[in-house]
Amino acid sequence: MPKENLIVGRIKGIGYAFRGAWLLVRTESSIQIQVVIAGIMTVAGFYFEISQTEWILQIFAIALVLGVEGLNTAIEKMSDYIQPEFDEKIGFIKDISAGAVMLVSLAASIVGLIIYGPKII
Repeated sequence: MPKENLIVGRIKGIGYAFRGAWLLVRTESSIQIQVVIAGIMTVAGFYFEISQTEWILQIFAIALVLGVEGLNTAIEKMSDYIQPEFDEKIGFIKDISAGAVMLVSLAASIVGLIIYGPKII
């Protein structure tokens, strides 16, 4: 089998990534809720005319929450595949993964309060 061209491989990889992102948004309610919140925060950014630095922080916070939620979902799906029955060790892994999402979401909320708190008050 001939080795795949580097550019062709990268294009295929990007296609797989888009497919994965689409599957995540289409099938996972937690991501759907977070995408709606991200949309609301984006509209708020335009409404309050946030600065370039605030946009960078907001986009980073949104991307971090969505990315970690995606990893959490992957860990949960893989855990369920490996061990479909209840398992204390798998539960521990899933709890840690969910905890990571909570920590990132909390930090993103704080960023949002720092950006929008003074503008609202």
